[in-house]
Amino acid sequence: MGRLTVPVFVLFALPACVIFLAPHGSIYPGKVLAQTSQLNPPGQADPLPDIMPNIDPDPASSREREQRTPVRLLGDRLPDKPTLAPSIKIPVDTLGFTAPGAIYLGQRNSLASLDFLAEDHLLFTFRVPGLIRREDGLKPGEDERQIRAMVVSVKTGQAEAEALWTVHDRARYLWMLKDGHFILRDRDILQQGDSSLVLKPLFQFPGPVDWLEMDPQQLYIVTNSLEPAIVAPKPGQVDSPSTAQATVEVDRGNASASPGTHTSAPSDSNATPAADIVVRILERSTGKVMLVSRVRSTVHLPINSDGYLERLRGNGQTWMLNLNYFTGGSRLLGRVESSCAPGLDFISQEEFLITTCAARGEARLVAFSTDGSRMWEDDGTTSAIWPITVMGPDGTRLARETLQVSRPVNAYNPIDTDDIKGQMVRIINTADGSVALEAAANPPLDVGGNVAISPSGRRAAILTDGAIQVFDLPPAPPLPASAAAPAAH
Repeated sequence: MGRLTVPVFVLFALPACVIFLAPHGSIYPGKVLAQTSQLNPPGQADPLPDIMPNIDPDPASSREREQRTPVRLLGDRLPDKPTLAPSIKIPVDTLGFTAPGAIYLGQRNSLASLDFLAEDHLLFTFRVPGLIRREDGLKPGEDERQIRAMVVSVKTGQAEAEALWTVHDRARYLWMLKDGHFILRDRDILQQGDSSLVLKPLFQFPGPVDWLEMDPQQLYIVTNSLEPAIVAPKPGQVDSPSTAQATVEVDRGNASASPGTHTSAPSDSNATPAADIVVRILERSTGKVMLVSRVRSTVHLPINSDGYLERLRGNGQTWMLNLNYFTGGSRLLGRVESSCAPGLDFISQEEFLITTCAARGEARLVAFSTDGSRMWEDDGTTSAIWPITVMGPDGTRLARETLQVSRPVNAYNPIDTDDIKGQMVRIINTADGSVALEAAANPPLDVGGNVAISPSGRRAAILTDGAIQVFDLPPAPPLPASAAAPAAH
């Protein structure tokens, strides 16, 4: 069996590994090859050594599909004004928001979040500068801060609910759900809230949660939590059942950067010498642990409700794409060319996005359906770095954010705040890769939290120029049949 890869930002070559999810929901013990979420400047990686097994990279049907796929060039010029006029502007100074200073650029702090609770209501949260209430018993490395949360009516621009939350680190703290609820992360607790901003406990872990993500249908939650082996779960905490044990191995000796995406997972400062990070896949509705494993670094698992994606190194700069089903078996989906380890993320249940590196380091976006059809490609430039991808709830659109810089940035030429020209936001139609909206976000937020897409995909909101600007978008192109229906397996 070949080597498996569950991608995100950095590839590690490991022994062969497989996850099998039985129809009744249990995990057969096995191995999963994962990537850490080390965040190096995107698109500036040296090619990986040829450490993956050689696989024939040139099936005729795959090459024919590649030749028929149109490639669109995404320019690097920041627009003077949005390509569509905003239909609504909600001033944020009246909500108490103060734009963070340039000193925060490059620190990768999560300073705000912007989401649609419903088509006509926004959830806007932001750090309250200068409002510090020190708690007794802060642990080493904790950084307490206050977050103001507001439910804002799109029609009136008025806050209809308000709350003040305390969090204890600088990483992302909020994830939106599709049913009008959201998840708030702090320390070892995940809480769930709604438009009333009343929080209720969801899950508690034996240690602080560093990161979480979900499949497109939000049936499962993938968590990374810091739990030394000597710490046993207490009653009521998420456990580590023996029936869900698997092995997620990370070989740090074969690391190399890849372009990264959305999702802004935490930096590799979370890496520890011992395997003190626990990765779990949980059923969101019940909390049942489907998989659990100890690793040394935070990992990203690109899953949908059927299985997980992997990339296999072929000849030269060719990478094969595989979908491994939880119920057993796998499907070879196609191939891409990349000078770095590609980043993989699901857009919807039936479509996923690959972020590759072209010859000069510029990022290329390639969209595939889970039946193996290559849907579209968008080419970026070397002046766009630190990409963030925000998936629209209905899968018809995604938002792509990049910092635009005045010169190429790499390990030998690190970024300086003077090099940053601004932040580009593009709303991209997932059916064909066309751009529905292009605008600049001001101030730039280097880990995002300033762009949202509505549940219908017909609206976008951008925090820019002292306001939340809401844009009414034209109807999205229909998804091809290959991406609109589940692939058989």
